[in-house]
Amino acid sequence: MPRHVKKGDVVIVTSGSHKGRQGEVMRVIPDKDRVVVKGVNLRVKHLKPTRTSPQGGIITKEAPIHISNVSPVADGKPTRVRFEVKPDGSKVRVAVRGGKVLGKVRGPRAKTGA
Repeated sequence: MPRHVKKGDVVIVTSGSHKGRQGEVMRVIPDKDRVVVKGVNLRVKHLKPTRTSPQGGIITKEAPIHISNVSPVADGKPTRVRFEVKPDGSKVRVAVRGGKVLGKVRGPRAKTGA
């Protein structure tokens, strides 16, 4: 199934406790259908003192959220994504709201003859 978001996309959270917050996708975890968004869903982790870090400490990091709870941003609002194939064979993601091309354009696919 094609993904509607990629690493580097600016997305908005559409549901959950972080609804309305925007951030950049740092990582996509396809086998679990989750994304990590910069500055959203922050969790605190307490580290025990070890030999390498004798002080220990508390770190804050982003936790993954489900991919269905985020949408790409077009003109400051969330949008759905449509996939289109151009005449030269390249596949692009297009925002339903406004019709802009999202992200970089991929080149044409190589045809395999079997």
